[in-house]
Amino acid sequence: MTAAPRLPAYSVFAAFLAAAGLPIYIHAPKFYVDEYGVSLALLGAVLFGLRLIDVVQDPLLGRLAARTRGRRGLTVLIAGAGMAAAMLGLFGVAPPIAPVWWFALMLTVVFSGFSYLTICFYSQGVGAAGAMGGAGHLRLARWRETGALLGICAASVAPLVLGGFTPFAVAFAALGVVALWLMRDQWRAAVIPSDGFGPVLRDALSRRLLLIALVNAAPVAVSSTLFLFFVESRLGAAEWQGPLLLLFFLSAALAAPLWSRAAERWGARAVLLAAMVLAIAAFGWAALLGTGDVAAFAAVCALSGAAVGADMTLLPAIFARRMAQIAPGASEGFGLWSFVSKLTLAIAAVALLPALEAGGFVAGGDNDASALALLTLLYCALPCVLKLVAIALLAVTRIPDTEPLQAAPVLASRD
Repeated sequence: MTAAPRLPAYSVFAAFLAAAGLPIYIHAPKFYVDEYGVSLALLGAVLFGLRLIDVVQDPLLGRLAARTRGRRGLTVLIAGAGMAAAMLGLFGVAPPIAPVWWFALMLTVVFSGFSYLTICFYSQGVGAAGAMGGAGHLRLARWRETGALLGICAASVAPLVLGGFTPFAVAFAALGVVALWLMRDQWRAAVIPSDGFGPVLRDALSRRLLLIALVNAAPVAVSSTLFLFFVESRLGAAEWQGPLLLLFFLSAALAAPLWSRAAERWGARAVLLAAMVLAIAAFGWAALLGTGDVAAFAAVCALSGAAVGADMTLLPAIFARRMAQIAPGASEGFGLWSFVSKLTLAIAAVALLPALEAGGFVAGGDNDASALALLTLLYCALPCVLKLVAIALLAVTRIPDTEPLQAAPVLASRD
């Protein structure tokens, strides 16, 4: 059985990973538009192309993680170092080739390292949570996802606070050193055989959870892709981009442990459904806002951010617990989870950025009423529709493990 984890180490490592995830979709496209004049449509196509690579890569990385379990500490170190170096290349090095190709190359390395580390991290957490008792998956998720959200908060505002993207990349590399050091002895586990993707794909509940994760993550992908454009052009408040983004993710971080504790008492599915309804209310309100409505939009950020805290804490905990039951030690399951998580961001980029450009929207420029209406429709209405679909899927899915989890039986880990 895997020893109980050092939860603060899991939290710091989650922050390191998260800083290379969602914030990159927020910062990188706008950075390459502003600095190098790359078109929104071209950047969207590149991001989608990278996700097509993930169609093959993420499941294979899951299999690689399963086959190299005995050397996981070494492979994690290699992947972490590669991700930090690529982040420095993305933001701290003038492109030695065409900017769009440099953008694609650096992001390929960043996302590959991110995928491999995410798979290893969540797979390791299955056994670690099992060693913590019946509510172990929610306890671990509370530390892990709160750390992840704090990492997103820091990464979202770091370029502004640190005075540019080069200092941000350096700070990211430094965080990586600390995270890898703290987790250095947490990867030890007995090597057990893996049955590959079979147990995950044959299990109807696992397939449904992956589908729910895909649909439920889509609203966050949409809002994250368009957030900076909405604040700058619809609200006319470019100077508030950093503080509002921080408020959004900080609200998620503060709410995450509260959602987790609520799930222990009332059940994960019921609490998650309540958070989804809250998200719809927040985005519906945002659709009514216009130029200068910064204070009202701050309330929207707080409410929608709080809802995201539930998404990022409860769904991974539910999936991890299912993996503990049907395929403990199967890293391939988390390869599929990683792929689903990133696919939504890629679809959002390839669909929304070209659509905005085709609708006459100009980033940072003067936009007419129709272009701003399109931006509002995509940022506010589309997430509401997607959230309704996610609610319907979750409502008709029977998830036995979402009763109050402190009453759940202790699952012995086979790690």
